[in-house]
Amino acid sequence: MSTQTLDLTYLDRWIRNYIPAFDGPLSAEKFAGGQSNPTFKLTAGDQHYVLRRKPPGKLLASAHMVDREFRVIAALANTDVPVPKAIALCEDESVIGSMFYIMEYLEGRVLWDPVLEDLNNDQRAAHYDEMNRVLAALHNVDIAAVGLTDFGKPGNYFERQVGRWTKQYRASETEHLSAMEQLMAWLPDNIPADDARISLVHGDYRLDNLMWHPTEPRIIAVLDWELSTLGNPIADLAYQVMAWQLPRGAGINGMAGIERAPLGIPSDKHYIQRYCERTGRGEIPNWNFYMAFCFFRLAAIVQGVKKRALDGNASSADAASRGELVKPLADLGLTYLN
Repeated sequence: MSTQTLDLTYLDRWIRNYIPAFDGPLSAEKFAGGQSNPTFKLTAGDQHYVLRRKPPGKLLASAHMVDREFRVIAALANTDVPVPKAIALCEDESVIGSMFYIMEYLEGRVLWDPVLEDLNNDQRAAHYDEMNRVLAALHNVDIAAVGLTDFGKPGNYFERQVGRWTKQYRASETEHLSAMEQLMAWLPDNIPADDARISLVHGDYRLDNLMWHPTEPRIIAVLDWELSTLGNPIADLAYQVMAWQLPRGAGINGMAGIERAPLGIPSDKHYIQRYCERTGRGEIPNWNFYMAFCFFRLAAIVQGVKKRALDGNASSADAASRGELVKPLADLGLTYLN
C-alpha cells in the first residue's frame, strides 16, 4: 500500500461514527514534506481535519507511534504550548491499513528556511524569540499536572537515547560509515552526569515543525510529536541549534556560513542565554556532547528514511535523496568530539 495515498473506503464510515458533524463527500490530500508518519488533509463539505497515520508495511520497532503523539497533544491542550486539538485515535488497522489519529486543521504558515528571507530584521528577530519562548514553555510544563509522568522512563536519558538510536541505526544500516562508528564508540563514554531536571521533550523541535499564525510572529501549533518523551530538555535546545549549523543547498536549509547579526537572527549564544533565562537555568556544561549526539541522532533518523526508501515504504517522494545526508551529518558530528 502506498504512503502517498489514502484508502477512503472504510475511513469514510469510521470517521462519521466518531465525528458526527463530518458531512459531505470525503476527500484526502497528502501534505508535502515529512519523512516519517504520512499526514493528510481531510475535507468533507466545508470542514477540514488532519489525519496522521503510521506508515504501512514492515517498520522498525518502537518507531511511528502515532498513539503517543495523540496522547501528548491531548495532554497539552490547556497549557502554554500551542497544539492542535486532538479529536480521535483509531488503533484498528483494518480501517486504512495502519493506526492513525485525527486532529484539528489549522490555517497558518509553515516556514522552511531559517534565514526567513521574506521577512525583515524585526520580524526575523520576533520569530526566533517566539520559537525560544515556546520551547521554554514546553520544558516548563508540569508533567504531573498534565498526566504525563509515565510518558517516559526517568533518569539515564542520554544513555537510553544513545542506545536506542544505535540500535535503530544498526537495524537500518545499508553501508559501513566510519564517522558513525566513531560516534557510536565515543558517545557512550562521554555522557554527562544526569540532569536532575526532567521535562517533556519534543524530540524534533525545529522551524518546519511549527505552524505560524498567518500574519503574526506567533506559533499556533507545535507539530510532529512522534519522538516526544520525558528526558533532558537540553536535547531539544541542542537539536534546534544543531539545525542551524547545517550547510545550505542540496535540499538542506541550514545557516552555515550565514552572517546572522545583519539579518536580525540571534547567535547561538544569545538564543541559548534567552532560553536559560526563561527556564531558570544557569550555564550549560558539556555542550559539545549534546551537539555530537544531535548530529548522530539525526544521521540515524535519516538512515531510517534511506532504508524505507529502499524498501519502498517511505513517506516522502524525495526520501532517497535525503538518505544521502547520513555521511555528511555524521562527519559534522565528529567535529564536536573532544
